[in-house]
Amino acid sequence: MSYQGRRNAAFTLIEVMIAIAIVLVLIGIVAINVLPKRDQAKIGAAKIGINRLQAALEDFNLVYDRYPSDEEGLAVLWDKSALVSELEGDEAKWQKFVKSPQPNDPWGRPWGYRAESEHGADFDLWSNGPDGEEGTEDDVVSWDSESDAGASESTGEGESGG
Repeated sequence: MSYQGRRNAAFTLIEVMIAIAIVLVLIGIVAINVLPKRDQAKIGAAKIGINRLQAALEDFNLVYDRYPSDEEGLAVLWDKSALVSELEGDEAKWQKFVKSPQPNDPWGRPWGYRAESEHGADFDLWSNGPDGEEGTEDDVVSWDSESDAGASESTGEGESGG
């Protein structure tokens, strides 16, 4: 086989570099379009999680005529041992208020819960959102009535429930 025949059978360095460049451009386009959607999906999941926990807290209130204390936190919704009560017979009334417990938000951090609301509600429930910082614009909160547990600026400080 002559040199000319072997040259046509192989890729040149330029051809390989062009192919790699095309693949990198495609990866960049996909990343630009997919990563923001993933964050939006997690924010949506946080809103759903807050709505589920709010419903469970309302059910708890119907049974006990109170909301969980800060000491009990959200864990009392799925774990009887978290029940701290002075009321006689509370343990006998206990039921699992959340069928599949999710003690953490979609970013893997504990939900925030405050029994004494700082926003005129019965309680405060929140996720610190993608940045993990409390009190920033990306927080997903229960007291934002405009977007029904939507992302908004949070101004309160509190303890994380879990």
